[in-house]
Amino acid sequence: MMLAGQFSFLWLNFCIHVLNSSCQQYQSSNHYRVKRGWLWNQFYVLEEQETTEPLYVGQLKSDLDKQDGSFKYILLGDGARNIFTMNERTGEIYVLKKLDREKKSSYTLRAQAINIVTGVPVEAESEFIIKIQDINDNEPKFIKGPYFTTIPEMSPEGTFVMQVTATDMDDPNYGNSARLIYSVLQGQPHFSIEPKSGIIRVASQMDREAKDQYHVVIQAKDMVGNVGGLSSTTTVTINLSDVNDNPPKFQQKLYDMTILETALIGEIVGAVMADDRDIGENAEMVYKIEEKGDFSMFDISTDYATQEGVITLKKGLDYESRKRYSIRVKAINKHIDESFLKHGLFEDTTTVIVRVLDIDEPPVFSLNEYFMEIPENSDVGSYIGSVTAKDPENTNTPIRYSLQSKHFRLFDIDVHLGKITSAIPLDREEAIWYNVTISAAEATNLAHVSKVPVYIRVTDVNDNAPQLAEEYETYVCEQSQLGEPIQTISAVDKDDPINGQHFSFSEATDNTNFTIIDNKDNTATIFTLRDGYGPQANPVFNLIVIISDNGIPPHSSTNSLVIQVCDCGMDGNTMLCKHQGILFFLRQNIGVFIAILACTFLLLVMVFLLLIKLRKKHTPFSKKEDFRENIVQYDDEGGGEEDTEAFDLNSLTNQAVMREHKPRNRKFRGDIQSFYRMSLRLGPNVTVFREFLSEKLEEANADIFEHSLDSLQNYAFEGSGSLAGSLSSIESDSDPDIQNICNWELQVLDKLQL
Repeated sequence: MMLAGQFSFLWLNFCIHVLNSSCQQYQSSNHYRVKRGWLWNQFYVLEEQETTEPLYVGQLKSDLDKQDGSFKYILLGDGARNIFTMNERTGEIYVLKKLDREKKSSYTLRAQAINIVTGVPVEAESEFIIKIQDINDNEPKFIKGPYFTTIPEMSPEGTFVMQVTATDMDDPNYGNSARLIYSVLQGQPHFSIEPKSGIIRVASQMDREAKDQYHVVIQAKDMVGNVGGLSSTTTVTINLSDVNDNPPKFQQKLYDMTILETALIGEIVGAVMADDRDIGENAEMVYKIEEKGDFSMFDISTDYATQEGVITLKKGLDYESRKRYSIRVKAINKHIDESFLKHGLFEDTTTVIVRVLDIDEPPVFSLNEYFMEIPENSDVGSYIGSVTAKDPENTNTPIRYSLQSKHFRLFDIDVHLGKITSAIPLDREEAIWYNVTISAAEATNLAHVSKVPVYIRVTDVNDNAPQLAEEYETYVCEQSQLGEPIQTISAVDKDDPINGQHFSFSEATDNTNFTIIDNKDNTATIFTLRDGYGPQANPVFNLIVIISDNGIPPHSSTNSLVIQVCDCGMDGNTMLCKHQGILFFLRQNIGVFIAILACTFLLLVMVFLLLIKLRKKHTPFSKKEDFRENIVQYDDEGGGEEDTEAFDLNSLTNQAVMREHKPRNRKFRGDIQSFYRMSLRLGPNVTVFREFLSEKLEEANADIFEHSLDSLQNYAFEGSGSLAGSLSSIESDSDPDIQNICNWELQVLDKLQL
């Protein structure tokens, strides 16, 4: 193929050269003068040519060139020297490399002719193009493959599936290298493709239940499908979506089920199931019972999770009455496709036989529940009502009754007859209703027990007297006039008669201050009977009220209503009395208030005196306490620990506390008693203490090198009336005032001795 292309190219160049020579001869013979210029034609190079040596492309020359070697040709532009080269003397052009049209389809170059002798261009620079001729070196490629699509099953022939597209990088304007033809390599006879457009269509109907997925292989071939063309393939996966084209089918044409005769209404009898080859919502179905036979005894519902038809009991069963039932069950597609409706492919029917099983049943009560009444306060053993139960299989079987309730202490039942009586008197005001459970069992088989609820209502008897509805806080103004209403009262009664309560109000005795008017609506109003109610005369009045009901027999009660006199002000508002209730009480009972204050004051005085007495009994200083407190303060001239040892303090503490005496290098008097002992008429020997101070003074004066003893002795208690003050020397031993201080202390001791 490549050799044929090269031959065509050479033949084309030869024809062009011959035509050019003929034209030039014709012009010369007719002495036609033409404009001088370049002599060249369009240049072509086949792509993908192997270049073991430079390949000739064409020749470019000036019409002034006499072929005497005086011209020099120069090649410039795109690809000059590295892809294309030119013979400088002849102007022949050669290609140096293998070219690819798909990368670059043409090259634009420039040529220049120069006179070798003068070096002056003899022609203007000219631009020419070398085009790369295409060969079929690229196969078609599908753009988006592999492909996936879905179509409905049973689609008619010619139904559009999808379109595939392939591209070819060869030149579509030259030859047939880029002209593609599509074909189906795999997928017949179900699918076909249009050769030029690549549109895939259904060639025959397909059933999803037989096969739900197809892999179609499509080929694209260039050169219009001719021999030698290049090709490629892609896969198209076609899924079939479901349509409702299959009816449901029962797994069995006859179902045989059993159920106990004691089964309750709503109890499950069994389940039927139909299959549907469709999927998704097309497989959904509903079940119905045909209105034939015993359809009224049963009901059916669809379990959408399992696609089962659940049959339940609609009415009670009795083995002795009927032992077998038959129904027809239909399964119907929930979503019916109208295109298949004409074929009737949307339902199926089956027969269900239900057999009733006999069991030894417990007794059956004549009623599902019983309602009874008894008047309150009835005598023990009073008849309330009876329950009745029978054996459904044998009515002559004796029945035994029992009370199964927490109220068994309130009621009794006759074991044989089912008569219920009271065990204690009942009070309606404590409880109105009692829920009692009665059980019945066969005398020959106590294991089979049935139960029934019995509701006993306690009816009302008028056994309670009416009372005031609340504790009324009633006030009458000091300036009230005759006939003024001051309070409206009402009553309550624990009883609850059938026709409702009706109360009447009256006074117990004649009253000259107030009167009661019955309003005939279970209320009464208190009115004044005189003008003015001064608090000095009588601040509080008691009105005796008699309240009666309309029961049988009637009951009444006597109630005391307290009426307080109040200064209501100019506007006669008794609300002021209610807000100042405590002040009113204190004003009317000033003696009681004073007595309370006096008692409180005496109690506080007694508590205060008791605390003082207890405090005096407490000894300020326990015999076991140490009253010594050393406060030692050091400065730059302090004496260290020796300051705290300047005095022997053992003698200043309570002698009842024995302390260990530390050994000392210096001799100190340890028999000096404290002022505390002197305050207790035990202390101190003044002569001895005087000698002690003299020794300390002499020692301080003699030792001029020892620092001052900055020791401050602080005593917790120095006795009553002590004039000594502090006994510590806080000055330096070199201070001249030490002598004066010691002399002053000795004078104090003398005074104390006196």
